[in-house]
Amino acid sequence: MRIELSDTLVLRSLRETDARPLHALIEANRAHLTPWMPWAAAQTPAATEGFVRSAIRQERDRDGYQLVLVEGGELCGVVGFHRIDHENASTSVGYWLAADRQGRGLMTRAVAALVEHGFNELGMYRIELRAAPANERSRALAERLGFREEGLLRGAERFGSEFRDLILYAKLASDPR
Repeated sequence: MRIELSDTLVLRSLRETDARPLHALIEANRAHLTPWMPWAAAQTPAATEGFVRSAIRQERDRDGYQLVLVEGGELCGVVGFHRIDHENASTSVGYWLAADRQGRGLMTRAVAALVEHGFNELGMYRIELRAAPANERSRALAERLGFREEGLLRGAERFGSEFRDLILYAKLASDPR
């Protein structure tokens, strides 16, 4: 899959050759990612390779999509649909962006494009987004894109030995776009 966002910004499917540069990006952003991403603190090169292989398999099986965000030829983040529930035409979106690329609307554009692809090309009816209550940037992105806050999911995400709450947002194909 490939979605052109501008002359210099593209979302594209992961490739096996992305494993090393993706892991280098994670290493460079570990402190930035760790408060929000349970996997970030302990991510290893082998785990990143496994993620890339899993993403390729997931896309082949039409069970989800993990896309890299590439700006000017450099990987700068990941956005994707976790799993696709074809029976209920629903999925959830997740994303992360390198710290030095924040504040320019890159992830808003990427998530907006993927959500539209989900509705228009994949036939999704419901797309969920979950964010930590304190993750103001992620919550603002959801609201900018017209996701509606539906409630608090208590203890919904494991972070090491503790369970953290998440805010559930959703957007329906029938919502105004």
